[in-house]
Amino acid sequence: MHKSDSRNSASLARREVLGVTGAAMLTGLAAPTAARALTADRDSAPLGARLQGVQHFGLTVQNMERAFEFYTQVLGGTEVFRHGDFQGDQVQNTLLADQEILANELGVDPQTIGVPDLRGGAQRLDVRFIQFDNVVIELLQYRDAGQPMGGPRAFAEPVQHMSPAYPRMMHICFHVRDDVDFNKFIADLEAESARRGMTQVRANRSIRVTTEQQRRAAPQDANTTKVAEAPSDGWELIYCKGPEGEQLEFVKALGPVKRRFGDAFARQQRLAASR
Repeated sequence: MHKSDSRNSASLARREVLGVTGAAMLTGLAAPTAARALTADRDSAPLGARLQGVQHFGLTVQNMERAFEFYTQVLGGTEVFRHGDFQGDQVQNTLLADQEILANELGVDPQTIGVPDLRGGAQRLDVRFIQFDNVVIELLQYRDAGQPMGGPRAFAEPVQHMSPAYPRMMHICFHVRDDVDFNKFIADLEAESARRGMTQVRANRSIRVTTEQQRRAAPQDANTTKVAEAPSDGWELIYCKGPEGEQLEFVKALGPVKRRFGDAFARQQRLAASR
């Protein structure tokens, strides 16, 4: 390259930088006004227009390390971060005010209805966030201050034998890839969990069983329930308990039901873009 070409290139580069810088400065001057207008419009919009979707599901656990191992090492989630030793008045008010009001109305010690004393520091709260492809799961453990972080003992005793038929009972559903053998996936999930001593991880069967021995002896093709009736045609599922006794579901959405979910997602995206 000739010296004149170099000078011309350098001059052009400087003009481009100055031009971009000038535009950025003008944009910067206008941006706060535009941002304020957008925020004002957004704050007057319907509630749904102010959301970005579901950020995470929370699960309160008895044994933090066991739950963390299951959701990361067995199911393949990635830890986002962990934080803990939460205590104090603000934390208590934020998380537990409604339960304290209930205890006052009942005239009972809050701890008798499962309310920890984060305010005074007798109990602490630890959390860990785990990222999956499209959603985050937050594990929470309320523990006595004398118990170590990540330990096996929670402040409150777990509720045993929770049926999914109870109102307010929630479950976490995982989406299995289309090309995966669903029956084998469930068999492998149970085997891997059992190898780690997670005896609570047990999946239901699509045939009637009345004992644990019968459940274990059921043929592998009984692991999955397939739905043929519209509008759920193409839906495959199993219900399964997790290592904490929590209710899990694993599903495939194939054929017609997959298209219905896809169409609904497209409509939701168009609606979000128009807001």
